[in-house]
Amino acid sequence: MYRYDEFDASFVNQRTEQFKDQVRRRLAGELSEDEFKPLRLMNGLYLQLHAYMLRVAIPYGTLNGRQMRKLAHIARKYDKGYGHFTTRQNIQFNWPKLEDTPKILEELAEVEMHAIQTSGNCIRNVTADHFAGAAADEIADPRPYAEILRQWSSLHPEFSFLPRKFKIAITGAPNDRAAVQVHDIGLQLVRKDDGDIGFLVYVGGGLGRTPMIGRKVRDFLPEEDLLAYSEAILRVYNRYGRRDNKYKARIKILVHETGLEELKADIEAEFEKIRYGVLRLPDEEVRRIEAYFAPPPLEVGTAKSEAVEARRSSDAAFAQFLTHNLNPHRVPGYTSVTLSMKPIGGIPGDASDEQMDVIADLAEQYGHDELRISHEQNVILPHVKLDDLPALFDKLVEAEIAEGNAGLITDIIACPGMDYCALATARSIPVAQRISERFGTAERQAEIGELKIKISGCINACGHHHVGHIGILGLEKKGEEFYQVTLGGSANENASIGEIVGRGFSSEQVIDAIEKLVDTYLGLRSGNEETFLEAYRRVGEAPFKEALYGAA
Repeated sequence: MYRYDEFDASFVNQRTEQFKDQVRRRLAGELSEDEFKPLRLMNGLYLQLHAYMLRVAIPYGTLNGRQMRKLAHIARKYDKGYGHFTTRQNIQFNWPKLEDTPKILEELAEVEMHAIQTSGNCIRNVTADHFAGAAADEIADPRPYAEILRQWSSLHPEFSFLPRKFKIAITGAPNDRAAVQVHDIGLQLVRKDDGDIGFLVYVGGGLGRTPMIGRKVRDFLPEEDLLAYSEAILRVYNRYGRRDNKYKARIKILVHETGLEELKADIEAEFEKIRYGVLRLPDEEVRRIEAYFAPPPLEVGTAKSEAVEARRSSDAAFAQFLTHNLNPHRVPGYTSVTLSMKPIGGIPGDASDEQMDVIADLAEQYGHDELRISHEQNVILPHVKLDDLPALFDKLVEAEIAEGNAGLITDIIACPGMDYCALATARSIPVAQRISERFGTAERQAEIGELKIKISGCINACGHHHVGHIGILGLEKKGEEFYQVTLGGSANENASIGEIVGRGFSSEQVIDAIEKLVDTYLGLRSGNEETFLEAYRRVGEAPFKEALYGAA
């Protein structure tokens, strides 16, 4: 993984010192809240419903045991003993005191972490496939390119005050696990027949008030042009993006209002002006950054482990874990393991300080000291030896993070909702917990199979409900919480925005509504292997709508 150089360390330390003084002035009354707000947002500090919230950057979701252990320490010393992993592959602390935040940033800097550009109208944390560098289907590791984009975008003088926030995601495999088509810029690594690496480029994706799938603007962007083309897109957006209405300020609206072909022409014209200048990416620089992400030394083994197979036949929970929480590794004898942060009835994405300490230990003992945070709010051990799985599983059971439910109905994405967020109009967490409890038995989950439920507590869609196979949006209606249901969304390479099926449901009704949808799917699927999304795309919304509301 990337290690700070002298510039990185100096940059983060200077920002920490600046913020320490800004907090001092705020506490002394020398700065009003209105004056302090843009300063704290530049350092990832929000004022939420009940307290401040600090959002810590985890660039492209990669960290090591030492960094995870520091996050555990911060949760224990400065918060209420837990942190919340987000859909941006970051972590949030929901209860820090303002006077403690400079010290938190100092401690983060000790392990090469920070909170810069996790908020505000700037280029946010660049995200990537959480199996990067390990996945069997990967064309190339996307993290070196994500790191290059991070360095290019950090405090970019032209893009520090964009019309709105700007999000970039990159995947290195044809199977998209980074949701690139619902980002302002989405990049998919591709390799030409002659072996040259480049990028398929999407622009104008995004969720929120106006959800849109990104539009393809390049089938192949050469590696050396990554920064120049990204800069061209940002320049066009910064020049023409709307600033009169924050709800229409995202690049997706610019694509919609300008038209794809005209916008592509503007981008290409800007690209031609700058492509041969200082933004041209030298091969030696790519290889230099790439060296930071060299895979650990892994001994090639066999595709099966006798110890694993023996345990599988006698331990149902272990067998379920193997079925759902492993991803194929590029090196025989290894696998990538998803640690579910979704215990049955628990809060999606939350991890206690004790659990984070255990995860740090496991990364060092079984995972070559590498960890990933997924945009689905889980933690990944990317390089685990198959023979180590029984011992690893036993330790996960002790830490209560051994749920074998990755990709199943209880592996729910949910934003913090109205329990924490000042923008939320309804609660997300209780709905997620009740769905998890309703469908939580191993038998019920196995019967249903792959089904992604995503829940947002407001129209800003931090829970990615628009791209859930079943999406749930919490809304306020006459002082009560109501939940709108969408069907057929997806964030993978066949991305789609879910369709609203009808009127919303009260908090008391929504869990029964989800069960009706599930039962309808089970009754109409074509064979046990057809997933909910496949069935929905085959038959359409009519049978699901009838199950919820009756015949028209």
